[in-house]
Amino acid sequence: MEAAFDVLGLVGLRYRTDDYYEVGREKIREYARAVQDFHPAHWSEDAAREFGYTGLIAPTTFISTAAMLANRKLLETVLTGYDVVVQTDQVFEMHKPILTGDRLISDVELTTVRQIAGKDLLTITNTFTDQTGDIVLIMHTTVIGLTSEDVDADVSATIERVMMSGLDTTRTTDAATDPDPNSRTAARFSLISRTREPRTALRFEDVIVGAELPARSVRLTRGDLVNYAGVSGDVNPIHWHDEVATLAGLPDVIAHGMLTMGLGAGFVTEWLGDPGALIRYSVRLSNYTIIESGAPGTVEFTGRIKSIDPDTRTAVVVIVAKSAGRKVFGLATAEVRLA
Repeated sequence: MEAAFDVLGLVGLRYRTDDYYEVGREKIREYARAVQDFHPAHWSEDAAREFGYTGLIAPTTFISTAAMLANRKLLETVLTGYDVVVQTDQVFEMHKPILTGDRLISDVELTTVRQIAGKDLLTITNTFTDQTGDIVLIMHTTVIGLTSEDVDADVSATIERVMMSGLDTTRTTDAATDPDPNSRTAARFSLISRTREPRTALRFEDVIVGAELPARSVRLTRGDLVNYAGVSGDVNPIHWHDEVATLAGLPDVIAHGMLTMGLGAGFVTEWLGDPGALIRYSVRLSNYTIIESGAPGTVEFTGRIKSIDPDTRTAVVVIVAKSAGRKVFGLATAEVRLA
């Protein structure tokens, strides 16, 4: 495939955003509402201080809002051979809590390109640093690039027709690509999330392998998808427009992959007690969460403790998400620190 040949030569392409993303108090609350995460540390400064934070702490997947902006140059002006990109895998590596007022800069890199069953799988890595120069989070996103051979040829024209007015999909950061790994500003890894004592009632001594987390069921409507699109910046119409979803080869409008991941992260942190004690979150999407126009959809979350590490006082939780009897997560794990 011609697109695959072209994109292989782009592996290693990277750039740094030329402006910072400032984490806003109300943006944290908006995002927490969109992923139905009502932990008080996302909503109240007093509650956040009780957990040891100087401001509201952002939900685990909140950083995807900044990544959407940072990745626009790559997706819209470099990877132009694809009509639609569909998310398949996501990894968050947390090194420092993201709090109100943080100013985040992202290094963006196309780290790998693979071909599976004739489709291009591309992994984009975002490395976020804050105003102190600390690396606070590394995010790896894997997407499938689909061309007109894979979807209806009319999908691009239809997407342009239904996209919101005033959304300029051509204007991106002017940051230049940088092929020299030594030219980037040196940053240091923060270890705060991996060394701080979590403020949680869950003690390491009370956790055993095989123990199950309390199940959670979440209701999603088309309105929830539209709200998430506006809050997150992911306005791909496959998540809210029936015609585009059909042309893209989907059975119906589907929930954002990052929305279901956000729900899954909240499921873990609700059990954990301290949202800053989740230090790694990895999800492979295996199916769609279909949201019909006439009825809400439901995602059911369950989990169990897969392993524990007494040296680091951490545990690995395996998460299962199902919708309409189908597994939405092919493989999902969360590494957490315990008190």
